[in-house]
Parts: sequence; structure tokens; C-alpha cells
Amino acid sequence: MKKPLLTFLICLLTFHLWGQIYTTSKVHSHNDYENKVPFWLAYSQGFGSIEADIWLVGNHLYVGHDTIEIKMKRSLEDFYLKPIYQSIQKNNGHIYSNPVKRLQLLIDVKTDSILTLKKLVQVLRKYPSLIKNPSLKFTISGNRPPVKNYKNYPSFILFDGRLDQNYRKDELRKVGLISDDFSNYTSWNGQSPISPEEETKLESLVLKAHAYHKKIRFWAVPDSPLTWNEMMKLKVDYINTDSIVQIANYLKIHSQYRP
Repeated sequence: MKKPLLTFLICLLTFHLWGQIYTTSKVHSHNDYENKVPFWLAYSQGFGSIEADIWLVGNHLYVGHDTIEIKMKRSLEDFYLKPIYQSIQKNNGHIYSNPVKRLQLLIDVKTDSILTLKKLVQVLRKYPSLIKNPSLKFTISGNRPPVKNYKNYPSFILFDGRLDQNYRKDELRKVGLISDDFSNYTSWNGQSPISPEEETKLESLVLKAHAYHKKIRFWAVPDSPLTWNEMMKLKVDYINTDSIVQIANYLKIHSQYRP
């Protein structure tokens, strides 16, 4: 069989099995600020979602995983908002040079939800080209106000939902994503094939999120090629990873990678 035909058949089989082609647009950079080059590394690989944990300290928003990292005083603006602004300026109003590509900035709130979100809204309003941009969305995770209060926040603020939460139709309008802890549902370590029972359980969770017409992400997921493959098979919308370059290289080979 000629190589071009073989490649076509493999791609066709992949699409049949997974129902969609996976690129880095379907990958989430978990704890992105811990990379040697925050934002830019994941952005250069065309990631569709990037995560920043934020802390309100005094009157400033800093990114970091714990109080030790906060002492480094890395601001949300310097590490994420300004780079995003530069990218939008460079790409004539789009987050990526490809105008159909989108980016989610998942902001994980580590301090008081009400006070931190109040400051975050103030900071984001300084960047009209970000909050009014259809190719960019801000989704709030971590510490969040009660679901009934989501409606009180500006249209550019969405929230990260949970699988065990039942939402009314009006509440769903403010849910930008549904995420959950992978270890709550399975002990699979991503080093050997997953059992049919565990796979069925995970599939039902993905279907629940999709029934809400929402994208789904799991955190605390084993970061391995076998896991990435399983996430694609399950049609998980954002594959959670700390291995930016490795998964990008994997998708170049396995999923018609197009940055």
C-alpha cells in the first residue's frame, strides 16, 4: 500500500474512533506559571487553555501555587494579561494568527473568592481588547462564589463547573467549563490499559458534561501518552498536562497537529 493512502486510512480510522481530530487546541496547560517560560511556551504550541493560580495580596494579584511562590511577586498582569494583549495586537485582534483558534485563561482563585474576583474584574477592565475579544474567554476556578451569585458578575467572567453540581438553565449561561478531580472516579495510573468498567464510568461523566453542552477537563490525570490517547478516545475536550512539549510532539504524530 502506498504511504499517502496508508496515512489517509489511519487518519480516517482515528476520526471514526474518536469523532474528532485532536490538536493542541484541545490541551490545557496545568499550573502553567510553574514553567520556565510561563504563557509563551504553551502559547507557542497553540494550546487552547492555560491555567494561572492567583492570590490577592494587599491590592495586587500574584500568580503561584503556594505562599512561597507568592513571595516572588509575579503579577497576573505581567505574566499573562500583558502577553495576551501583545498577542492580540500582533494578530490584528485575534489571540492567534489563525483567526478561528480560541484561548481560555483558566484562573484558579486561591484567596477569598469575593474580594479576589472584585480585584480581578477591576484589573481586567483595564484591558478592553481582552474582555471584549470573542477569541478569548476567562473562566474562574478554585474558590468561587455560590452558584446563585454567578449572574452578578460581568459577561466576560465565566465559571468552572463541577460534575456533582446540578445547574439550572440560567446558571449554565455562566458556566464556561466543567472540571473535576480524575482521582475521584478512578485509580487508573495511565501506565497500563484502563479497565472496561473504569472507561465506561469516565465515558458517562464526559456525556454528562456534554449533555449540558459544556466542555470537560479532568485534573490530577496521569500525564502519559497512554492517558492522552484515552482522553481522546473519551472525547475529553481539554487534555490536562504539565508536559507541554511532549504532548505537542505526540499530537504532531498522532493527531494531525496544526499549531
